[in-house]
Order: sequence, then structure tokens, then C-alpha cells
Amino acid sequence: MIENKDNMIENDIFLRACRYEETDRTPVWLMRQAGRYLPEYQATRAKAGSFLGLAKNPSYAAEVTLQPLDRYDLDAAILFSDILTIPDAMGLGLSFVNGEGPQFSNPLNSEQAVLNLQVADMGQLDYVFNAVKEIRTALMRNGKQRVPLIGFSGSPWTLACYMIEGSGSKDFLNTKKMLYNRPDLMNRILDINVESVAQYLELQIDAGAQAAMIFDTWGGMLSSGDYQKFSLDPMAKIIKRIKSNKKYESVPVIIFTKGGGGWLPTMANSGADVIGLDWTIELKLARETLDQTGKKIAIQGNVDPLLLLANPKEIERRVTESILNLADAKVSGSHPLNGHVFNLGHGINQLTPPEHVHSLIAAVKNASTKLRGK
Repeated sequence: MIENKDNMIENDIFLRACRYEETDRTPVWLMRQAGRYLPEYQATRAKAGSFLGLAKNPSYAAEVTLQPLDRYDLDAAILFSDILTIPDAMGLGLSFVNGEGPQFSNPLNSEQAVLNLQVADMGQLDYVFNAVKEIRTALMRNGKQRVPLIGFSGSPWTLACYMIEGSGSKDFLNTKKMLYNRPDLMNRILDINVESVAQYLELQIDAGAQAAMIFDTWGGMLSSGDYQKFSLDPMAKIIKRIKSNKKYESVPVIIFTKGGGGWLPTMANSGADVIGLDWTIELKLARETLDQTGKKIAIQGNVDPLLLLANPKEIERRVTESILNLADAKVSGSHPLNGHVFNLGHGINQLTPPEHVHSLIAAVKNASTKLRGK
């Protein structure tokens, strides 16, 4: 396991915000910050020949992970990979079709397929762990690491959605049918996914990841009650396992459920250090709601990614407005801007003009510094 001492990191403000410690400004990173909107990413992907060729080559993955850090003044790096690596390592046969997204050649479309499912073979995911090691090495500068590295996984529920459908979907009809008609099969998939995701994140941390994020992209399509049972509880099991090991207990864990703002009080019981927010809930309400639980849980978010298609002045105005909203929150024992990591409410859009990201980052840093009186 690579040593994760904060004093060996040039800029550790992201980790301090995740721990709800006092900071002099708000840290910022962006979901999908390494991606198709960057011309340098497109060039590397062309060299790799395909998305999977890029994701499964540790050197290319390290290269694209660092590209946004070389272009922008960001406060964290995030491993370049894909959430569907786990079901691929279960033998479901992942491929990416241009214009159609991910597809599995062996989806869980029968009872026997579910009964045959086994925990992902972590040996088939060595390319991910090797990428983490390469990224940590590449982040070193003058004997220190530039910024922390975030590892990640899809949530058990979100992985199950793709595993059952065999691809993306507007309504995940087959997944919902299994949930309602055969919850025993759904629970088997989720139990296997919990074990797989837990192992996967632990091995990422062993390789050098200094925070772990669980992307629950499709939890928000569940009804209340089903969300807690089929999405949140599996994530909580993973967090409990990670935090129960002394090797990992200090590693911040972030959970992000797209469309999950209405469930913040129950999400507070997940054990997560940070809860990600999309643009459907304002930061002030989220902060005050979590504060009422009596737990010091950091928040991350929450601007609409498509704001980056607006002109720079509008980006600056709305980003500043978002931070002002949070600064107005009534919370106990801390400045309301502490314990906040600025991010988009979902991944950056591929049509984003790269220069607009500079405007967003500058607005975050300027507004959050001024509002702290620094």
C-alpha cells in the first residue's frame, strides 16, 4: 500500500474538505474531467485505438488522468477508467459501440445466468490497479504529490442495471421487472456486486488511491423505500467494510446518487464521509438537512454540467450564486463553506468548450475565498 501522508501532497485541500476540516477556499474537481471534450484526450484515444484500449492500458490511463491537471488548476485527480470494468471481469463481455454506448454480450437475462454469476475476478482488473500506481508516480513533482488521487466504482445497483439490461436504457424495464417479480434474484446480484465493489475499492486504495467514490447513477429512478433497500443499503455495506479495516478507515468515501437529493437524511446513515449532489437540490438545503442529523458529513456538487455551454459571464454568475447560497446556510459549529467540494452535478458534457472550464474554476476559487473573508 502506497503511503498516503498529507504532508507529502503539495495541495491536500480536497482531502481536508472531505474530512470537514477548515479550508481557506473551496476545492474543485469535475466528474469526467478527463474526457472527450479535451483535444489531448482525443489524441491519446486515437493512439489507443478504442475506449477499452485506452482504459485497459495503464500508461494511457495515467496520461489522460493527468491531462486536465496540466491544463487546469484542479484540486484532485480521478482515476481514468469505467464503472463497467467489474461486470466485464465477471465474464459479461463488455464492448463499446460508437454512438450506442456500452453493451454486454452475456447479460443476466435468465434465472440461470443470475445463478451462475460469481464475484468479479480481481486478477482481470490488474490493469486498473496498475493504472493507479502509474498515476501516483506521474503525480509526483519535486518529491511531493501534486494533488490527491480519487479511485471509484459504480454502485451495486447501477452495475446491476447494466448487467441485466445488457446496455444503457431509458427506463431499465427488465431491471425493474426483476426487482418486483424476483427480488431473490436481484438480491443475489446485489450481494455479489457488494463483494466485488468492496474488493475493487480496497485494491485501488492498496495501489494508491487516497479517496474512493461510488457512482450511483441510476439510484434516483427507484421509489422511496426501494432506493434504501436496493441501492443505499448495498453502498452502506461496502462503506462499513472499508471503514472497519484500519488500513482504510481514514480514506474518505464519497457516494453520489443522481436524483437522490430527497433522501439525504437516510443517506447520512450510510457511513459516507461525503455525499455528492446533483443540480436538483440547492447546497444550502442539503447542508442544513445534513446538519440536522447531527453528523459532520461533507457535500460535493452541484452545478448542472450544461452550464459550461453558457458564456463565461453566466458561468461565473451562477457558480458564484451557488456558493453564496451555501454560505447562507445555518449550521452548527463551522463556517457553512467548510466541508464542501465543488463539482458538477454529473459528468462534464463532451461538447463543453475547454476554455469555459477555466471560468468555472476561477469563479469557485474567487467566490469561496472572498466569502471566507480571506
